[in-house]
Amino acid sequence: MAMANSRALLLALVSLLAFRQGVVDATFGTDTVCTWGYNNCVNSGDNLTLILNQWSGSAIETKRQYLFGRIEMQIKLVPGNSAGTVTTYYAKATGSVHDEIDFEFLGNASGQPYTIHTNVFTQGIGNKEVQFKPWFDPTSDYHTYTIFWNPSQIVWSIDGTPIRVFKNRKSIGIPYPTSQPMKAYSSLWNADDWATQGGRVKTDWTKAPFIARYRQFKQDVCIWKGPISVTQCAVKAPPYWYNAPWHESLNWAQVGKMMNIRNKYMIYDYCKDTKRFNGQMPKECSLPPF
Repeated sequence: MAMANSRALLLALVSLLAFRQGVVDATFGTDTVCTWGYNNCVNSGDNLTLILNQWSGSAIETKRQYLFGRIEMQIKLVPGNSAGTVTTYYAKATGSVHDEIDFEFLGNASGQPYTIHTNVFTQGIGNKEVQFKPWFDPTSDYHTYTIFWNPSQIVWSIDGTPIRVFKNRKSIGIPYPTSQPMKAYSSLWNADDWATQGGRVKTDWTKAPFIARYRQFKQDVCIWKGPISVTQCAVKAPPYWYNAPWHESLNWAQVGKMMNIRNKYMIYDYCKDTKRFNGQMPKECSLPPF
C-alpha cells in the first residue's frame, strides 16, 4: 500500500511538472523581441514602450509559440490626438494558414473615443469584426487586455470582464483554430488610410511621436513542442487548467457582464451587418454569442 501511495504521489508530481512546463512567467524583456522599428521599441524587463513617428512604427513578438491558454498585458494607449494610429495586441498562427485573434485600438481625433476593434481569422477567413467604444479613458491609466483561447472558445476580456466570445462550432461547419501554434504580437503603426472614420481623418504628424506603453505581460499557455502538441495541449484538465469543464463556456455571471457591455458600448457587430453580407449571413450569426 505504501509503495502504491508513493507511486501515485510521484505520478502526481510528474503531472504537475508537465503542467508547469507550459506556464511561462513572462516579461517583455525576457520573452519578446523587437521585430520592427528597433529605434522606436524600448523593451526592458516588465515594461515596453512602442513609438510611432514619421519614419517608422514599432512591433514585438514572443519568442515562443503556444497552443491554447491565456495571454494578457496592461496597455496605456496613445493620448491626445491619435487619429490615424493603430495600437495592436493579438495572437497569430505561425503556420501556413492564417489564424489570428485580434485586439486593435483605432486612434481618435481629440475629444472623441477610441475604437476597440476585435476580430478572428480562421483558416484564412476573417470578416468577423466586433467593435466597442471604451467605457473608460484608455490613455490615462493602464488597463488589462486578455485573450483566452482553448478548444471550446475564444474570449476577449478587459479588466477581467468578457466583452466577446467566439465558440468552437466546427461540428456545424464553422472554422475554428485548433491545430496551429500562435505567437503573441504588439505593434504601433500608421493606418490613416482606414483607421479613423474610415480614413477621413489623417495622422497629424505635428503631434508625433505617438507613444503606447505596456506592462505586466503574462502567458499561461501550453508551449508548442511540434505536432504532438495538437493532442497534448487539448487534454482535459488536469494538467491544463484552461481545459477544465468550467472553461468550456462562460458562467451566467460572466454572460450578464458581457451582455451589459455589448448592450451599452458595442458600436459594430458583423452579425448585424446584413447589407455587407447581402443577406447571406455567416452561420454563427444565428446562434447566441456565448
